[in-house]
Amino acid sequence: QVQLVESGGGLVQAGGSLRLSCEASRSRFSISRMGWYRQVPGKQRELVATISSGGSTNYGDSVKGRFTISRDNGKNTEYLQMNSLKSEDTAVYYCNVLFGGSPTSDYWGQGTQVTVSS
Repeated sequence: QVQLVESGGGLVQAGGSLRLSCEASRSRFSISRMGWYRQVPGKQRELVATISSGGSTNYGDSVKGRFTISRDNGKNTEYLQMNSLKSEDTAVYYCNVLFGGSPTSDYWGQGTQVTVSS
């Protein structure tokens, strides 16, 4: 069973930065897409960013220009560098990993709280 371990959340002042990490345990299948999503109580989980196996990235409109997603394929790890944080970025952040194979396998991290104080 694949496990995802997230780290890096916490409390930061508005305008500050945080870096999230998510390491996936080994699988016999290679990782296809990696991503970050976030959720606040009472709202649907929303896309923050995704990165393909080839390095193509996609960002939610609210984080473009402030957040950067990256991955280290050798470590099965993805990162989310969050700069210029705003109070509206406060949420639980979840990493997501899609493994190849037929069918593909989709896994979620346990979530890490990010709180931005204004």
